[in-house]
Amino acid sequence: MSFDYTSVPDMAPALGLIVLQPDETLEGDMRAMLPLETAFYVSRVPSADEVSSVALATMASHLKDSAALLPKAAHFASIGYGCTSGSAEIGSERIAAFIQEGAASPHVTNPLSALIAACQHLGVTRLALLSPYVAEVSAKLLDALAAHGIETPVFGSFDEAEEAKVVRIDGPSIIAAATDLAQQGGVDAIFLSCTNLRTLSVIERIEAETRLFCLSSNQVLAWHMAQAAGIAAKIPGRLGQV
Repeated sequence: MSFDYTSVPDMAPALGLIVLQPDETLEGDMRAMLPLETAFYVSRVPSADEVSSVALATMASHLKDSAALLPKAAHFASIGYGCTSGSAEIGSERIAAFIQEGAASPHVTNPLSALIAACQHLGVTRLALLSPYVAEVSAKLLDALAAHGIETPVFGSFDEAEEAKVVRIDGPSIIAAATDLAQQGGVDAIFLSCTNLRTLSVIERIEAETRLFCLSSNQVLAWHMAQAAGIAAKIPGRLGQV
C-alpha cells in the first residue's frame, strides 16, 4: 500500500517542555492553559530530591540530552525549561545554548526569562516574591531580577528543602502567605515562585484580595511560550487580559 506524504499539510508549530524529574505540577498546568489542539511535547531532566544551589547547577549537564529526547520531526516554535531557581543558578543564556544543542528552536525560555518579560509587559518593577524554598536557593533569583531592574523588597518563604513536599503546599496556605506579603506594601505585583507549586487556582483570588498583579512560574512560562508561537493560551489572572 502506498501513501502520498505530499498530501499531508506541514505540521503546525509545536511547543517543547523540559520538566524536572520530581515535578508533579508543571506539565498538567501547561496542558490546562494551552489549547487542546496544540502540539505539545514533554521531556524530563534528572534532578535531586533535595533542592540546593549545587543540585540546581548540576542539572545543566543533563539539559542537552533531555532536549534531544524531544521529537526530531517536530517544528518547535518554543522550548521551555521548567525550573525557576535552576534558571537563576545556571543562567538563561547557558540554558538556551544547552537546549539548542539537543533540539532545534528559535525560542528557548524558562520561568525567570518569562517573568522578566511579563514584568516588562505589565510595567512591574517591584515584586513581592513568595518561594517555597530555603533562602539560599532564592538568593540567585533575587540577584537575577535585580540585574534586570526588578526589585524584590518583600520576600517570603515556606522554608522547604524537599521538592516532593512543595507540591503538597495547599491553596489556602499560598493565598494567606501572598496576602500577608502584599500587606507589607511598596510592590506592584506578587510572584509565586516554583513550577511545582500549585498556583493556577489561586492567582485570581490573590489578585482580587490584594488588588495587585499575581504572577506565577507556570503562568508566565506558558504565556511566554504561547506568545512566541502565536498561540491563544488560557492564561489566568490579569496577565492573560492585558
